[in-house]
Amino acid sequence: MTHALPGARTLARGAAWNQLGQVLPVLAALLLVPRLILVLGVDRFGILSLAWMLIGYFTLFDLGVSGALTRLVAERLATRREDEVPALVWTALCLTTVMGLVGAGLIAGSAPWIVGRALRISAALQPEALRLTWVLAAALPIVTGTAALAGVLSAQQRFGVLNAIRVPMGILTYLAPLLVLRVMPGLVAVALALAFVRALGGLAHLAACLASTPGLGARIVTRRALLGPILSFGGWMTVTAVVGPLMVYFDRFLIGGYLSMAQVAYYTTPYDLISRMGILAAPVMSVMFPAFAASFDTDRPRAGRLFDWSVRTVASLLFPAALIMAVFAREALTLWLGPELATHTHAVLRLLAFGVYVNCIAQVALTLLQSSGRPDLGARLHLIELPFYLLALWLLIGGQGIQGVAVAWLARVSADAVVLFVLARRRLNGNASGVRTALFAGGGGVLAMLVGCLLPGLVLRMLFVATALAGYAVLAWRRVVVPGLQALREVPPAGLRS
Repeated sequence: MTHALPGARTLARGAAWNQLGQVLPVLAALLLVPRLILVLGVDRFGILSLAWMLIGYFTLFDLGVSGALTRLVAERLATRREDEVPALVWTALCLTTVMGLVGAGLIAGSAPWIVGRALRISAALQPEALRLTWVLAAALPIVTGTAALAGVLSAQQRFGVLNAIRVPMGILTYLAPLLVLRVMPGLVAVALALAFVRALGGLAHLAACLASTPGLGARIVTRRALLGPILSFGGWMTVTAVVGPLMVYFDRFLIGGYLSMAQVAYYTTPYDLISRMGILAAPVMSVMFPAFAASFDTDRPRAGRLFDWSVRTVASLLFPAALIMAVFAREALTLWLGPELATHTHAVLRLLAFGVYVNCIAQVALTLLQSSGRPDLGARLHLIELPFYLLALWLLIGGQGIQGVAVAWLARVSADAVVLFVLARRRLNGNASGVRTALFAGGGGVLAMLVGCLLPGLVLRMLFVATALAGYAVLAWRRVVVPGLQALREVPPAGLRS
């Protein structure tokens, strides 16, 4: 089996599969979560939600191995070193299993304190909550191992197989508890069902990797020398994974401590709404990570072209939603939540719409840095940003409340985007096309949103948005769709065919 740099058809197909894998589990959640709340009750579902969050955060114990494995496997496939892949995979699996066990031990050991003292759980539900946490903790090594195997499939651009597993797992995450609760009520039954789903998913990922990776099933072989590259790369990925959510969620705790819990709701409601736009960009980034990794060392100009195309694609996908949400923030929130809450939150929604649009485009640059072997650049940038961001939050929240928090967040992601694209340009040896595209798309998009927000009257704003979207459609067709169709028709050179 020979591998090549992924072609345009492969990348487009992978992005489509990833989009499907993002949307279907979300739809399943929308349909099944209300029923799950009804069957479990609000208190038990609240405990389950916190347990999900806790286990999700502790998946950081894979130490970024999944991203490291995607980078290292894609690099070896691109340079025709397939024989090195089995040892790389088994070494990573052993590492994630050990770290998963460590994380499981920490969760299990701290569970009595979390359930009994840290959280306000009624005495009657504490035994159930404790057993739920223990069962989910026991499944953590499976979760970290599955993430590593998913990294292998991503490196091989097998997004069809990956999402054929991911979609049923996402649906069963909500459906399996409902089915089990018909026979055996309580949180323990839910935990066992979820652990069983995780185990099935892990086995499915392993079977897929065994089928797609020559020599992987022949014998289990690990190499100590591979731990260094895996941990070095994965460690910096973990720093980003830890600091990034800290900057996202700390503002909520600050609002709750400095203002009120009502202000927390006024801030988090528009944030949770607008952050859903990221679902449009995430599938593209999942595909481009292994594509950048495969092409960066072997074909740097091609990596630059992929970078430019990725910026155009992400900006094109996000601009219509961002423009509509920014310009019609008050109207959208009034329809969704009523006029009272819209009065308090529409300005925040507008600021966050600007920031999410810029931040999603910046993720292209961050993905390039990470996949090209320099995850430390993004991690160090976030570490440098953190104290300045916290200071800005502290200064602005006093005078401007939650709008000041939104301003601080917008300023941080804007500065972050500028620095990331400067670093990406250097990694591409001065190839500035993607940076110019980002400057035009990001700056032009934010300017259009700002103009639309400043226009008086609903009719005038509607006319402006219609005109802007018409111009956007023409530009997107010429700059994204037509070049994409031309790339899909291109036949890769001999020797680069998969």
